Amino acid sequence: MNHDAADIEAESSGGNIASSISVFFPCYNEQENVKHTVEKAVRMLDQLGIDYEIIIVNDGSRDDTGKIADDLAAENNRIKVVNHKQNLGYGAALQSGFRAATKKLVFYTDGDGQFDIGELPPLLALMEQFDIVSCFRTNRRDNLIRKINAWCWTKLVCFLFGMNIRDIDCAFKLYKKKIFDNITLKSTGALIDAEILARAISMGYTVTQRPVRHYPRTAGAQTGAKLKVILRAFRELFELRREILKDKVQ
Repeated sequence: MNHDAADIEAESSGGNIASSISVFFPCYNEQENVKHTVEKAVRMLDQLGIDYEIIIVNDGSRDDTGKIADDLAAENNRIKVVNHKQNLGYGAALQSGFRAATKKLVFYTDGDGQFDIGELPPLLALMEQFDIVSCFRTNRRDNLIRKINAWCWTKLVCFLFGMNIRDIDCAFKLYKKKIFDNITLKSTGALIDAEILARAISMGYTVTQRPVRHYPRTAGAQTGAKLKVILRAFRELFELRREILKDKVQ
């Protein structure tokens, strides 16, 4: 099912698509990073002068991330928190963020401070022409093994789904909210970015790509490189391919 002319006409009659945005941060044990990350986002969005909300998704953190997030929300009514009682996984955190978003656009980046939200504003104008902005890291600040794994993963996903995406898992993406009203997401783990892009592109949504700088993590620990997480993502990847191919045949 492709989004059609009526959808586009309804959207255009609603005014500037970039005038309303939900920004969310999936967080797991990010007590050293979340406050600075959110406060920087507030300053930037206030300067833009647009209608916005900020959502912190606390994915069952075992440190003070949840408390810090709740305190931030108590101080600013534009900030809200989604708390998972236990750690449900990266995909589940993203799904919660997309469900909680209420604005025309939805943007997410990780709460670990490895991206500069100050690079978001130039992307907003692109949403008049495209449905998704998928960024790619120009100077990925990870070790060599992670870089090689990421390159191989991106190439495999693109091959299986006929996509041309430079950095599947780059956590700096901007979407039209309507996309998530029209697709059903299943992944609660590392497959989530691939699943969103594959489902959206198969339905005819358009993607553009832009570079974004990547900064070293200054606190906390990465969790995505565990063998269990990787093996699960591969299993779900091939299940997703079968499902999308079946939908195309029907």
